[in-house]
Amino acid sequence: METFGEYIKRLRINRDLSITRISEQIGMDSSLWGRIERDERRASKDVISKIAKFFNENEQDLLKRFLSDSFAYKIIAENLDVDVLQVAEQKIKYLKSK
Repeated sequence: METFGEYIKRLRINRDLSITRISEQIGMDSSLWGRIERDERRASKDVISKIAKFFNENEQDLLKRFLSDSFAYKIIAENLDVDVLQVAEQKIKYLKSK
């Protein structure tokens, strides 16, 4: 199991790319890329899309990795149990049925 930042760092390192090179290719500031890799900053949906295209990754899978981090950090910050995810699942089904 790894965070979104750890995952994109692994993608970059496995392709032997520097932070400077990948950020230039994607069109973003290298310091922002570094903060995203260190999980200090959240990536925008546009950045996630660019990362997926650059690394030839499935965009939906990358977005799921990103969102799962967001959920996990929020649950931890609120000092909740993971059963809140079951409630959220029920809420999603309800909202989709409307």
